[in-house]
Amino acid sequence: MKPFLALAIFAFCAVSGQAQSQRPVQTFATSDGPVKITPIYHASTLIKAGGKVIYVDPARLLDFTGLPAGDLILITDIHTDHMDPANIAKLSKTGTKIIAAPSVLQTVSTAEPISNGQTTKWDKWIIEATPAYNIVRGPEPGKLFHDKGRGNGYILTYGGTRFYFSGDTENIPELRSLKNIDVAFICMSERTTMTPEEAVEAVLAFHPKVAIPYHYRTADLSIFKKKLEGSGVEVRVLDWYPKDQAPPEQSPKS
Repeated sequence: MKPFLALAIFAFCAVSGQAQSQRPVQTFATSDGPVKITPIYHASTLIKAGGKVIYVDPARLLDFTGLPAGDLILITDIHTDHMDPANIAKLSKTGTKIIAAPSVLQTVSTAEPISNGQTTKWDKWIIEATPAYNIVRGPEPGKLFHDKGRGNGYILTYGGTRFYFSGDTENIPELRSLKNIDVAFICMSERTTMTPEEAVEAVLAFHPKVAIPYHYRTADLSIFKKKLEGSGVEVRVLDWYPKDQAPPEQSPKS
């Protein structure tokens, strides 16, 4: 290898690894020890607890350099901003378990399916699959971006603390009726899921202790934060779109 090329590769890896380590890690205390959650990009998320590594929705065209292989990978939907076979392979190791909505198995055949309403256990985690779907939004009349039953949200319970990842959903009845959620990751996208106002309505209905917007693209998060002031819900706004992770421009799927 030429010296210049070797130096360039080393520099890229060093910068990428440094950028990954600077992400805004959120630490939550539980009865089984801390859970550390790190935003990667859009809906892609890293979770660490009890010496285990979990990824939620490792998406297409993202750089996971410097991040550890996963013990568990959870996938909510078939769209490429939620799953990518190549990155799933990069983040996998011997023994990695993949749990996904049944529709994902057409692309990721090694995944274990879990449907809306089902519950499973992995290590010290309880994993509940919740509905995530559109009511009115779609690419054309008579079609929806996310059909009912196709995708999942997840409630992940560790040490008695319940973390909710909404996946791609509108303000559906099943969302508003959630119970005892400690930390909620709430999607927004005016075109495909929820406006900030609709997300506020949902959050006020099920009242998590902490609400963290994700999957929000260009949504005005100041609206979300302002309307939840005084509600008793702590809002944490994180940067899910760091420039070092921005993939090439492509039409948003969700």
